[in-house]
Amino acid sequence: MKKYAEFSGRARRSEYWYFTLFNALFLLVAMGVDNVVGTTIASMPYGVFYFLVGFGLWLPGLAVSVRRLHDVGKSGWFLFIALIPLIGAIWLLVLY
Repeated sequence: MKKYAEFSGRARRSEYWYFTLFNALFLLVAMGVDNVVGTTIASMPYGVFYFLVGFGLWLPGLAVSVRRLHDVGKSGWFLFIALIPLIGAIWLLVLY
């Protein structure tokens, strides 16, 4: 989180994957808090806390993704390759 919104530079493979791991853990904890507190939306397992954590981690997630793409020699705009159904997401996963 030191480079919260820094899009320039590079991110090592470990930096990207550790961020992704902790991001997933924080979202799971937020989902649990939503279920315990009772702030879930209708019959879905997530709610207010999940969305707050998700929105709070969206910008640093985008920044670390762009820095990871810089590390493999691609532009940050290459993130849009994920818009191609199935193949784009797989290609991006391979690059990460």
